[in-house]
Amino acid sequence: MAPTMPNSRPFIEVAVVMRRERISGPASRWQPWRWVLAEVVPQADGFGTSARLLYKNDSEERWLHGGYRVELFKDDVEGYYLNVTTQAPCWFVLWRMEEEAGTAAEPIAKPEMVSLSYHDAGRWLDAQETVEQVPAPASVVEWLQAFVDEHFVAEPKRRKRPESFRSLSDRFGNPASVSTEKKSGGGHG
Repeated sequence: MAPTMPNSRPFIEVAVVMRRERISGPASRWQPWRWVLAEVVPQADGFGTSARLLYKNDSEERWLHGGYRVELFKDDVEGYYLNVTTQAPCWFVLWRMEEEAGTAAEPIAKPEMVSLSYHDAGRWLDAQETVEQVPAPASVVEWLQAFVDEHFVAEPKRRKRPESFRSLSDRFGNPASVSTEKKSGGGHG
């Protein structure tokens, strides 16, 4: 965890490891490789911010992408609460493929954003982005829990109005009324 200034938002700096793995079986005819999120690790001094190849063999490659800052915002504390109260709190990483090869001979997967908020992940998914998750280590979960404990206020539960008090509407959504008066007619005059 990085130290933070008294009046600034808490943050940590991380790096993302992306893995390119060979696909086996019938699907490999159409796509021989796929990219997946491997892990999120604490940023170290030697990582830098440029993507670099960590490991390569015939069946996989691992690329390190450094320099991501994960800040905690008070107005997103509910998103952190939703993450920290699950069975497995996690990192959420939005990544995209490079348009053109820049770092390697072929385009590589490039992380764009890293978050600990369920709300961020939901917005990214709603925007049709590629979002993956990996478990967060205990030290990060404790840090996140401390922030949630300090800032999260649960909304009071609201009493649900009984169905008998709901206004009536027809199948088109227009107001409807019910009468108990007997209607005359029917041609039996």
